[in-house]
Amino acid sequence: MSTIKKEIPVSGMSCAACAIAVEKTLAASPGVKQAAVNYANHLAIVEWEEENTNLEDLKKRVQSSGYDLLIENLQQEELEKMQWEAHQLLKKRTLYAGFLALPVFLIGMFWMHMPYGNYIMWGLTTPILLIFGRQFFVQAWKLAKNRQANMDTLVAMSTGIAYLYSTFNTFFPEFLIKRGLEPHVYFEAAAVILFFILLGKSLESGAKAGTSEALKKLMGLQPQELTVLEKGIAVVKNTKDVQVGEIILVRPGQKIPLDGTVTEGSSYVNESMLTGEPLPVLKEKDQKVFAGTINQEGSFNFKADQVGDQTLLSQIIERVKAAQGSKAPIQKTVDKVAGVFVPTVLAIAFLTFLIWGFSGVDDAWLKGMLAMITVLVIACPCALGLATPTAIMAAMGKGASMGILIKDAESLEKGKKIDAIVLDKTGTITEGNPQVTDVYFLDGWKEMDFPILKAMEEKSEHPLAKAIVNHFRKLPGDTRLIDFKSETGKGVMARLEHSTFRIGTLKWLKASGIQEDKSVLNWAEKALNEGASVVFVSKEDQLMGAIKISDPVKASSKEAVQAIQQLGIEVHMLTGDQEKTASWVARQLGIRNYRSETLPQDKANYIKDLKSQNKTVAMAGDGINDSEALSLADLSIAMGKGTDIAMEVAEITLVHSDLQQIPKTLQLMRKSVNIIHQNLFWAFIYNIIGIPVAAGILYPAFGFLLNPMLAGAAMALSSVSVVSNSLRLR
Repeated sequence: MSTIKKEIPVSGMSCAACAIAVEKTLAASPGVKQAAVNYANHLAIVEWEEENTNLEDLKKRVQSSGYDLLIENLQQEELEKMQWEAHQLLKKRTLYAGFLALPVFLIGMFWMHMPYGNYIMWGLTTPILLIFGRQFFVQAWKLAKNRQANMDTLVAMSTGIAYLYSTFNTFFPEFLIKRGLEPHVYFEAAAVILFFILLGKSLESGAKAGTSEALKKLMGLQPQELTVLEKGIAVVKNTKDVQVGEIILVRPGQKIPLDGTVTEGSSYVNESMLTGEPLPVLKEKDQKVFAGTINQEGSFNFKADQVGDQTLLSQIIERVKAAQGSKAPIQKTVDKVAGVFVPTVLAIAFLTFLIWGFSGVDDAWLKGMLAMITVLVIACPCALGLATPTAIMAAMGKGASMGILIKDAESLEKGKKIDAIVLDKTGTITEGNPQVTDVYFLDGWKEMDFPILKAMEEKSEHPLAKAIVNHFRKLPGDTRLIDFKSETGKGVMARLEHSTFRIGTLKWLKASGIQEDKSVLNWAEKALNEGASVVFVSKEDQLMGAIKISDPVKASSKEAVQAIQQLGIEVHMLTGDQEKTASWVARQLGIRNYRSETLPQDKANYIKDLKSQNKTVAMAGDGINDSEALSLADLSIAMGKGTDIAMEVAEITLVHSDLQQIPKTLQLMRKSVNIIHQNLFWAFIYNIIGIPVAAGILYPAFGFLLNPMLAGAAMALSSVSVVSNSLRLR
């Protein structure tokens, strides 16, 4: 029996409990073998038997539970547009609700006896509930039809009953006055609660709306059009229309559109977006080129070997997408607790009403109704809703002032559990920019010869030439060279007056008849053992010196690695560079665990291996080649001077690209998680103590029945304590 497996967008979900409800509905449908719904990206992955059901049937079943499957073949751009529009609408509702809630709060708390105050508050609160906070009541109704409850249910019940009771007392105050009771109103509680909950939802929506930016930028690396050679004639085609085996022309400065093999020509290609290494690579006949990399000065033809979804870039895109989709928001824990908390509170409130009603005291049913409302008001999840967002906002604000940009809430929770961190070498531990770090010349080399060396390298296309020019940038640059020649991948030669100068590889110089010098070779060998690149220089037929070029380790890296290790966290280093370079850097920093010559998939596999050892892994990197590994890590950290894609994938961005910020980040995250746990603890303590008192447990012994107004004050106090606790992070 054939099966179909498809990824389908889901609409109408507002919390993790909604995703669970949709997942249960799909899993219970006839013919469905498995279903998984992800609240973070609003996608369902469903596998079903083609003979027993179809998409239309699944859509109807999900609609019956209050949600919807978007079975139309929507493009990624259309889904992003829908998500962004929903986010903008939520932002507007939050702003309008806040604008109306402020005067309601001021009147209710300070000017409650002003003329027509109750009518003004009613007029301002009504649109907050019926228009801007309507989604909570709609969602609560959907869940109620399926015998489910979440935080939306409690928000709707508490604010709804407070609003209805206050509305009754506003228009019919004499009903309670005749019975000797004060007709209090609680419009400020309903209005302010809805505003704060909307604010939390808006922050969450904004975080999710930006998750696709990394994928869009990755997709942007592949050009939409390319030049194909058909019988020697250049023809412009759309990239997606190219077939395997076609010959493609790449001109200077162009992005390489597909994976393939060079058939003619040569050039240096910048592969840093895949390998992370700063030096362009020489590509000649029969060598591989990859989509998304950038051609430098030369031009060449290559045969397309992989097209469409088969290119290395496309595979990285899919892996990043899958890794991002596997994440869930921290609010899931709160929603799960609320799923139990809500029906419990509703049961207590209803039971309170019945017990009072049959108690036989004066105005028993009226007191029962007031006690029930008091229970719902005091149990309102304002503090519960604020516990996480306020701590997150405080942590993000503190982090931003330190140059640490925190992308979402989930990363805070994971930061406390990290026990292994993987560092990319180039651009993270090192500067990511090749520099001349030392030179060695024999006594026969004169100061006046250095400007000649600079002038020759200014004309060279070799990627190391720029480092040499920068090193000698203060020297005169108007030296006139004679018979300048460049041999790709070997070196450059020029004459000045009666002398011939060469700069390049030792092999090329020896082939040109240059005599070796033992002291120069010994110096060069030491530099090579440290993982550096060495360029040799000759004058006439004598080897005169050598230039050491390397990617220097950042001054702060060693202290940062030690600080991380002192937190009890293992440090690992990955690099696409050669073994000698990796070994040298690891020894300098005291890093025991490292791996060299790694490709993007090797880095991803290394992360998977660490996670398979039950380690909670953080990854710090700066290149496109790190994006898959960053997505797979439990906590991803990007250096601010790295690529936009690495920063989009990562949950943390270090603005100053200083490795010392990593231990500071981990300490901030640990403090933040402690604050969140404290907030949730106090939010529930208020309810554990307040609900029994609100229900009237003290009435038999002390004759005390909590006034709903005091319940509202207690609820406000719980919110103030949570916010104040969160502000300690600053």
